[in-house]
Amino acid sequence: MAKVLLLYNAPVLPASHPDAESERDVLQTVDAVALALSARQHEVTRLGLTDSPTAFLESVQEHHPEVIFNLFEGLGDRPASEYHLAGMIEWLRIPYTGCPLEAMVLGRDKIRSKYLFQGAGLPTAEFHVASLANEVPVIQQWPVMVKPSATDASIGIEQGSVVHDPQELLARVQWVIERYQMPAILETYLPGTEYNVGVVDAPHRMVLPIAEMVYTPQQGVKWPIVSYASKWEPGSAEDLAMQPRCPADIDAALQQQLKEVSIQAFELLGCKDYARVDLRLDGQGKPHILEVNPNPDLGSSAGLSRMLRTAGIDYADFIHQLVLNHLHT
Repeated sequence: MAKVLLLYNAPVLPASHPDAESERDVLQTVDAVALALSARQHEVTRLGLTDSPTAFLESVQEHHPEVIFNLFEGLGDRPASEYHLAGMIEWLRIPYTGCPLEAMVLGRDKIRSKYLFQGAGLPTAEFHVASLANEVPVIQQWPVMVKPSATDASIGIEQGSVVHDPQELLARVQWVIERYQMPAILETYLPGTEYNVGVVDAPHRMVLPIAEMVYTPQQGVKWPIVSYASKWEPGSAEDLAMQPRCPADIDAALQQQLKEVSIQAFELLGCKDYARVDLRLDGQGKPHILEVNPNPDLGSSAGLSRMLRTAGIDYADFIHQLVLNHLHT
């Protein structure tokens, strides 16, 4: 089969860092993908990168990979490195799995992606941008969801992210800007159910069975949101409060709406191979795009893999197909 360089971000955050768990999760994904590739007779070389791209260039020169399986999510202390490395791969003209550079840039930059959605006529929550910690816009509709403008994996999203008044808003904006050194997005809070939609090229483009985030009230969990704790703290109250159900228990009309909007968002950002679109319903039951994740968790127990299983697609077959998508291109 193919000579594959399995590229990923080696953890750099100390164990005591509040976002460390989201960074270390990639190691389990690497094991699962390597096992799947080896089972399909691919020759696999693993490479975990830290603070320098030199090791990547040396590995390319040594192993001459035919395809790079790109699991690099960006360094924990330099998230923009996610698409910097994709740019290097493209410069070297080596085929690689996953979304291209442009999609990664737009997917991480939630401000620009939301402007794109609006310009293309795709539904997304009304929003403002706060770039200065001591200045916030005038809000007409409460509550408001405050989140970092360029993180993923629900980093920076907590129960306290939903605010009710100008005082709470100012405090949360200050927290986001000071902690993550980036502007904050202020979105009109959408009270409806949240859905995850996987779009894949396997090899033809298709929408996987939709996942629904089911809210079960728990003590101390007021807002039914997918927070950092709900993703990365198993057994916590927030985890128990927001559990995925796949396939979603929805009617055919809503399913079709979610699929159509997700395909349009996937193609608008220039995604390929696989991506996940997160949407949420407003008070009238209309879906709105929260974000497009062009580099979602590809672990064997992650949400996208759950969708694959529900669709009857074998995980190892899918991983193998991603390599085939780029072999000899």
